[in-house]
Amino acid sequence: MTSHERQRVRRRVVAPDGINLALELPTGTMLQVGQVLHKTQNCIYIVQAATEEVLVMEPRNRKDAARIGYLVGNLHRDIVIEEKKILTLWDNALAQRLAKEEIPVRQEQRAFTGNAPGEHSH
Repeated sequence: MTSHERQRVRRRVVAPDGINLALELPTGTMLQVGQVLHKTQNCIYIVQAATEEVLVMEPRNRKDAARIGYLVGNLHRDIVIEEKKILTLWDNALAQRLAKEEIPVRQEQRAFTGNAPGEHSH
């Protein structure tokens, strides 16, 4: 499931083996990668992250990392940290802003285990 699909908790899901699963979870529930959706005697259905467009940021120093945190945080985007890389869902305007500040960024197709942007309050 993509990060957006993991937010939709009232719908039908077709598993890779063709089995239909009806989701009726409480409003506001976020499905997590690795979460068990259903168990049978012979099979366990687990949420997996689908491939999607991801912005990969590679801060060279603490200043870059702080700037990334500021820009991504202002957009209320979820991040995933891997080694020396910071990932978020693809955002062209964010990519251009980071490139303008000479922070190494690139676009990749890969599984994103974070959450999609959603509603928030201050």
